[in-house]
Amino acid sequence: LFDGVYPFYPQQRKAASFDISTIIVIVVFLTLACSFLIIIPGIRGRARLYWTLRVLLSLLVGVVIVVVQFTGDWETGWVQANTSYKSFSRAVVNADIGLHIGLEGVNITLKGNPVNQINETINYNEHFSWSFDSNYDRSYNEGLEKGLPSPILYVAEKFTSQSPCAVHRQYRISGHYASAMLWVAFCTWIISNILFSMPALVYGGYMLLVTGAFMTFSLLSFSTVRNSPMCLIQIGTATLHVAYGGSFWLTLVIGLLCFVAGITVVALHHLNLDLLKTFFDLREDKAGEYQEMAEVHVNSYFVNEAL
Repeated sequence: LFDGVYPFYPQQRKAASFDISTIIVIVVFLTLACSFLIIIPGIRGRARLYWTLRVLLSLLVGVVIVVVQFTGDWETGWVQANTSYKSFSRAVVNADIGLHIGLEGVNITLKGNPVNQINETINYNEHFSWSFDSNYDRSYNEGLEKGLPSPILYVAEKFTSQSPCAVHRQYRISGHYASAMLWVAFCTWIISNILFSMPALVYGGYMLLVTGAFMTFSLLSFSTVRNSPMCLIQIGTATLHVAYGGSFWLTLVIGLLCFVAGITVVALHHLNLDLLKTFFDLREDKAGEYQEMAEVHVNSYFVNEAL
């Protein structure tokens, strides 16, 4: 206790893969999906299946484009090692050290094996941001002042602007441009939905291709960090290596899905327009009209008068 008050961290602690922004985005898109599922019973016939596929796939693309902006697993790495715990201390602990790199910063986790060692609970997760509205070096200095465990400070020091590794600027600029490309992809995704509803199907397909292209550009922007050789992160006798994480591969999959969907729409527009209109519930059902017109009630009195 410090003057009868428990000490606390002044900065907000973030989860390695999810934070409040991610949860808000997921809840918003789930609300839209549930709202559509409520009204889907009012759609008749096979059009119900087509509407469900179109809406759910579109919402999937939109939620992925937004969510990966806030996730912290574009690159990830784990290592288990025996390492010193605190500065000026000979205490050695066995722990899992995790590095999670996102577009806006890094999360460094430290979890003991077991969690309770040397009369302490070793379960840390610290976020260091390098976005343009924050100062990574200041966050690192605050970690020094708080006395964070040595493994966390050692890994975080590799990404400071003064580090000999010289990867801070590369990650910061690459993440910034990758985020910008994703926001452009989100705008083109909205335009594609507007075009499909107008309906201007072939132009909606073109915008899906543009959406997939900008998602690919974001991946290429982030992958440029591999042009800078990463310093070895040696913890004890083990080395921490990073590789592309779930957000990177998820963005790649959704980008390919946009390419496939866009090419399919454009190809059907030129090869089988009737099938495309059927999928978008735009084809007039002549058989249904004839069926409705089959039952005709005739007043025999007026027929006889006419004859």
